[in-house]
Amino acid sequence: MHRFYVAPEQWNPDAPTLAGAEAHHARDVLRMNRGEKLVLFNGRGREMTAEVVDLNGDEIRLRKLHEADTPPLRCQIVLGQAIPKGKNMELIVQKAVEIGAAEIAPIISDRTIVQVDSETVAQKQTKWQQIAIEAAKQCGQNWLPRVHVPRKLAEWFSAAAEESFDLRLVGSLQPDAQHLKQILADYSSEHPERPLRVLMLIGPEGDFTPAELALARRHGCQPITLGPIILRVETAAIYCLSVLSYELLT
Repeated sequence: MHRFYVAPEQWNPDAPTLAGAEAHHARDVLRMNRGEKLVLFNGRGREMTAEVVDLNGDEIRLRKLHEADTPPLRCQIVLGQAIPKGKNMELIVQKAVEIGAAEIAPIISDRTIVQVDSETVAQKQTKWQQIAIEAAKQCGQNWLPRVHVPRKLAEWFSAAAEESFDLRLVGSLQPDAQHLKQILADYSSEHPERPLRVLMLIGPEGDFTPAELALARRHGCQPITLGPIILRVETAAIYCLSVLSYELLT
């Protein structure tokens, strides 16, 4: 069945509807008809199977058939991703949703090539959040990751000062970086429980600058190596999220 996103503030289990772009997609693109079934989710774990009742007007009226809760993943993985060139950020957002990231924080690094200014940050956030929605619809993820406003690394650490992380990691090409497997093993030996919230920072092409790496270290980030082969930015993000997902979400 086709899946549609309904924002939490618009979620009405007693009288479910589709409006705006989602209604347009159901009516004009998918050509859905009265009596067809579909799935709604609100990005906060709620999922509903519903039946199309009326396609006339601006909203599509539905009848609830079944509603359920999806429990959150056992660990929240926050991806702090330095914005790469081209459309690679779109790919990273899509795959981060599929792998199970809880939040995506686009970072404006000193080596970020893409032009990001005060006029475009909101547009980019909106675009990437929509890509996250589409990915969640496609992969059956009922918990929608939040895509933050792009910020410089220092600004992001300042904004996240109140947030608690059990483990903070940063991908690094520096010779003293440890393997992720070793860091996770050390954590397990020191803590009886798995981490509940993890920060994973991935740099841009050419890695974070020494000053940015020093800043990340001051905020508790442990440098990790991804092996002897230098990975592309999007590959590094997918690799790190996949390892963390395997170790911490299952």
